[in-house]
Amino acid sequence: MAILGSHALASLPIYQPIGASTALGGYANRQAFMTSLANPAAPYMMTNIESARVGFLGPLSLGYETGDIKNLDDKIDELEGILELDYSASYNNLSATDLASLGLTLNSTDAEISAALIQADADVAAAINQANGIITEIGKTAYVKLSGSVQAPFMPIIYKTSNRGAFTLDASASFVGRVGILSDDISATVSGSDVELVSDTSVYVKRATDYRFGLGYSQALGRPISGALILGGRLNFHKMALGQKLSVLTDEENDADDGFGDFLFERENVESGISLDLGAIWTAPNYQLGASLANVNEPEFDFAELGNCSGLSGSELTSCNAAVRLSNGGKLDLKETYKMRAQLTLDAAVMTTDQNWSLAVSYDANHIADPVGDEYQWEVISLSYFNDDLLLPGIRVGYRRNHVGSKLRYITAGATLFRRLELDLAYGLDKFTHDGSSLPRSLYFSVGYSFGF
Repeated sequence: MAILGSHALASLPIYQPIGASTALGGYANRQAFMTSLANPAAPYMMTNIESARVGFLGPLSLGYETGDIKNLDDKIDELEGILELDYSASYNNLSATDLASLGLTLNSTDAEISAALIQADADVAAAINQANGIITEIGKTAYVKLSGSVQAPFMPIIYKTSNRGAFTLDASASFVGRVGILSDDISATVSGSDVELVSDTSVYVKRATDYRFGLGYSQALGRPISGALILGGRLNFHKMALGQKLSVLTDEENDADDGFGDFLFERENVESGISLDLGAIWTAPNYQLGASLANVNEPEFDFAELGNCSGLSGSELTSCNAAVRLSNGGKLDLKETYKMRAQLTLDAAVMTTDQNWSLAVSYDANHIADPVGDEYQWEVISLSYFNDDLLLPGIRVGYRRNHVGSKLRYITAGATLFRRLELDLAYGLDKFTHDGSSLPRSLYFSVGYSFGF
């Protein structure tokens, strides 16, 4: 889930589900108000004719996800130690005869000497092989991802008219940030009599923040005895800011952790866009079927461009030059575009007539990538119980699995207290070890307070 990866449930934040949808997925239950955001057709089910229903505070949702990292700090320290060693002796001890045996002369270029040393000097070659192995491993597995979202106070607002149409107004803010390692090959450089190992391997940070405003409408098409078909649509207006930056690991003047929090929530390079969600629900007394298609029009948003090094100095110039070289090597896109891909989510449930008891499943029919590049395709299974008694809690438990990307698995649980306070948790089943302790690779928590129905 980091941030619960990207759960593209119609107008829910694409970074993570919120409220009871953490456990229920795409299934809309009128006993859990925030599930009205899971399907654009769902708001029709949430209130009676000629009446309104509103949220109150939240939900506020926060979460993290990590890669399958083991002893990451030790590996980075080991890598920095290898790169910072002085390998000058490998060159200084070469005699004219040694140079000749390597096919070199005293007039050979630094590039020629570097290449020969890598091939012929055991210490340099071993150091390069060891460092490349570490870089490859941490580049594939090491990342940390943070995400969060919050609904605007009293949102969403749903009003059902006398002609059985329901209007929805919604607003939220969300963020996601990912810190990873962008790996680069090691090379040896010679300057005069100095030899050192260098690399553009960098801490690579990507982040997205989104202010979203939604306007929706849902309508029942007739009411046959066997059930009812509800259709809905929603327009989402986005103000999204996307950014990325590099910090070269071997740059001693740059602290990769410095200013990360500020960068994560920066609102520079803000772009506007509109996405369209569509949904349908067939509801009957004891079962319910749903389908939603998020981001039908697939809007695009551009990241802030890297590689403009004019006027920079110090660590900023070092990072900028490294970004250009990594781009030339096909490892980085200096001007990246995030395309909000369409995703189809299907759900089904069997339930009691009042929806107090429900057994539900939802499944994303295709995978998508979130703004920071991680892929998600969720399967969710849940069992829920809601109670009309103010003193008895409603409970829900379930299982959530990402079929692509990280392929993380979660146990989910939630409770509704006093028919208003909602607490939900997704606990990752996959672990990583840090300082001898086993911790979940992902964890998400959501809390909100809404008016009773």
